[in-house]
Amino acid sequence: MGNPGEPSPHEAKDAGGFIESMRRLKERSGLTYRDLEERAARHGDALARSTSADMLRRSTLPRPELLAAFVRACGDGERVDAWLDARNRIATDTAATPAPAPGTAPAARAEDGVPPESEAGAQPQTAAEAHPETDAAEAGGAPPRRVKRRTVALTASLMAPVLALTAWGLLPDGSDGPALDSRAPADGWVTIHPARTPGLCVTDGRDRRGAYDNAVAVQLPCGQATVPRTYLEFAGQNLYRVQWHHPQEGKGCLTVMETGPVKDMLEPRNDCAHATLFRVEAAESGSTAGHRLRPANSGHCIGIVGDDTTEGAEAIEERCTGAADQLFLLREG
Repeated sequence: MGNPGEPSPHEAKDAGGFIESMRRLKERSGLTYRDLEERAARHGDALARSTSADMLRRSTLPRPELLAAFVRACGDGERVDAWLDARNRIATDTAATPAPAPGTAPAARAEDGVPPESEAGAQPQTAAEAHPETDAAEAGGAPPRRVKRRTVALTASLMAPVLALTAWGLLPDGSDGPALDSRAPADGWVTIHPARTPGLCVTDGRDRRGAYDNAVAVQLPCGQATVPRTYLEFAGQNLYRVQWHHPQEGKGCLTVMETGPVKDMLEPRNDCAHATLFRVEAAESGSTAGHRLRPANSGHCIGIVGDDTTEGAEAIEERCTGAADQLFLLREG
């Protein structure tokens, strides 16, 4: 039955009440949205901050796999089955109830304290604001405004194919998540696509000459890029580390090679403290828009070897040219 005062999913009579129980579970855990994302990753689950916030703001039932990840992250893993049973009971009851007439759907709650990752509004004005928005929302403060508006329906429809993948999967070809705002993005799980070939993802591979035994960053079809998962880690002052999370190899951070047979290519290194820091800058080339990734220690740009659009072409540090091969799409993932 649980401990007195412990949020119980079985008290809920409908979807709204169930979401309220989820909110109480999070409040009882004392965890931020960022904490939940990190704890979920340690359990092998994929639970982006924006996903948790979106679940708690809406009045519809979450998907079973997201609910299970959320409950485990909140520290209630022993009762995952109870939460799922309650969710399925309400879903069954709802399916048997006639749908409301158009225009009578319940309005989204404004008091839920949704962080800016899923709130329609403006992107932080500076990269230094990329983290505090979540904690400020949880403390009851007004979230910062965003420039680019995104409706709840759009976010939900675009995030669905992302969240249906396994914990280590990347986006399949043609199922991209929503593009991040053109300003400096907040940190989180992403996929990185060459802007000219958005069906490809930057992931691990081998240099095509076979000159190096270790993995380097290459562009491959997203449907084949099952591992590693990419995390954009904000490091302050518009600087980011690009983390790769691999189920066997663990975490590595992309580092520009300074010497050797793959000089200027990017290799995942376990020493993230000394990995390359990248500036993430909104840019465009002709009709192509995206972000430039610029190693902070050189001021150069990351591009694709030889301006190549074929599968397996390596990412490389090179002089900034303003060409489209140095533009990348960062998509939530």
